[in-house]
Amino acid sequence: MPEPEKNSRTTSQRANGAATQRLRVRRELAAAAMELFATKGYEGTTVDEIAAAAGVARRTFFRHFRSKEEAIFPDHDDTLVRAQAVLEAAPAHEHPLDTVCRGIKEVMKMYAASPKGSVERYKLTREVPALREREIASVARYERLFTRYLLGHFDEEAHRDGVSGYDEPLLAEVAASAVVTAHNHVLRRWLRSGAAGDVMAQLDHAFAIVRRTFGTGFGAHRPAAEQPAASVERRDEVLVTVARTDAPLGEIMSTIERALSRD
Repeated sequence: MPEPEKNSRTTSQRANGAATQRLRVRRELAAAAMELFATKGYEGTTVDEIAAAAGVARRTFFRHFRSKEEAIFPDHDDTLVRAQAVLEAAPAHEHPLDTVCRGIKEVMKMYAASPKGSVERYKLTREVPALREREIASVARYERLFTRYLLGHFDEEAHRDGVSGYDEPLLAEVAASAVVTAHNHVLRRWLRSGAAGDVMAQLDHAFAIVRRTFGTGFGAHRPAAEQPAASVERRDEVLVTVARTDAPLGEIMSTIERALSRD
């Protein structure tokens, strides 16, 4: 009889092969659609023409995309899965908002993997309302994913005084929206520049601003007995700070500032 481990490995290899094939076809359809939209215009291009240009049948097109406007966003489904995987595999000590920022970086990696194609697609979405609406719908999916995650990690005790539990859904949604908005702001600026500069560094700068503004109220999913991000001990005229190596710099500085303000 075949060994269970060998069967499992074979099944996994087949699944990976099928996923790779699926993504290859989707990208070929997307490339064909982009080229036809650029030469014939969006309205003048049909699904049949896109399928023919990609060398597949019309029914194959509709196995991958529901409409021609969806065809120029071939990677969003897989990117959403990767973003969710980041959330599910988050380390116990990580601040939930930092986890969400890492999750949406998967989206930026998708665009950064093909700078030229991303710039062309950006220009096209600016010109065609239907494509712009499709893009907005894709963004909404990320916001919903991140809102659910943050709501599941809300910590009433960690938030400012005077905020009731009824505000938790609002705060989770606002924080998730802030992360997505920061990402989109950096992305649009990068695309308008022709994909110039280190977009990941720009994104980290934007996330630092979001973290300072919206970082309260979400308890990192760590055991209660675990050490805080940073602690300060006064020894005569010296402050001694102890911090986790993975603690955000902003959190460390805030702890020090609070200790100094008590003088």
